[in-house]
Amino acid sequence: AEQRAKELRRNLTEAEALLWHHIRYDVPAKFRRQEPIGGYICDFVCYRHRLIVELDGSQHADSAHDARRDSWLRSQGFTVLRFWNDEVMRTCDEVLETIYNAVVTDSD
Repeated sequence: AEQRAKELRRNLTEAEALLWHHIRYDVPAKFRRQEPIGGYICDFVCYRHRLIVELDGSQHADSAHDARRDSWLRSQGFTVLRFWNDEVMRTCDEVLETIYNAVVTDSD
């Protein structure tokens, strides 16, 4: 899984690269990208706030695999936020606000 995660870190999608830039500089929490957890590789993880952010292309629409994965990750104490790649590209500020609020709300 670690080798696959390294490969994914080197080959970010346009939406992942855009969001990673903003998460690093605009969200007051430390995230890791393409992080293996259990048998899964998560796009962005903040361990301190137990928050996972996933970006999906259309191949993930109504995915039973994603539902199982999210259920397992939640059972491990994580909150999972999912956004479409297109959503990140068109409304990045709104996506960031949702992530920011999840981090800030958890800090209270």
